[in-house]
Amino acid sequence: MHSAPETFQLKIRLLGISPMIWRRVLVSTSITLRELHGALQVAMGWDGIHLFQFDIHAVDYGSWELHAASPDIPLSGFGFRRNDRLSYIYDMGCYWKHEVRIEAILDPDPKKPYPVCTGGAGACPPEECGGPEVYLARRDEANGYDAWQDLAALASFGQDLLERHDTGQALDDLDLDDLEYVLDRMKAREPYLETPFSRRDVNTLFRDGRHRDLMHQQLM
Repeated sequence: MHSAPETFQLKIRLLGISPMIWRRVLVSTSITLRELHGALQVAMGWDGIHLFQFDIHAVDYGSWELHAASPDIPLSGFGFRRNDRLSYIYDMGCYWKHEVRIEAILDPDPKKPYPVCTGGAGACPPEECGGPEVYLARRDEANGYDAWQDLAALASFGQDLLERHDTGQALDDLDLDDLEYVLDRMKAREPYLETPFSRRDVNTLFRDGRHRDLMHQQLM
């Protein structure tokens, strides 16, 4: 008689980023590395459009294009123990490296669907942003002097618009090109602004099976 698969409580940390971007996810030990890849994509907020690789016991598993070993191996086959760590790399160009730590080994809960996210903090960086160093620089810029200048310009435009409305002045000589330029700059900064992490949104995607889609590389 085979015993039921155990449950791993995983803490995933995106390296090279401060403040820390992390997730806590419960998964069955019966899932494969390929399935874990899909779960990590959903939990972190990636889109699954790049290659991936796990480094476990000095062996690489992942996308065949990287000449890595097959990821179709269940977690139960590695003999993991509590506090063991493995590396997960997504996008070999930007090189997003994650530390995955087995925080606890739990008995399965038959009433709980797996995977399930139980915690986390920090929004995922946008795809194609250049990697950790470029992301941090752009995040700082998104909250820097130019951003405040654009907000001031937008406020000034709004004030001018209200004054013209109140005094009955014509609006046809307003400089809309400058306004459009400011709005475009503000929109470009949006992916780098601090946004709260939503565990509920992640679990909705898990229930909808999004992790099964992201097991396989998505075409752009």
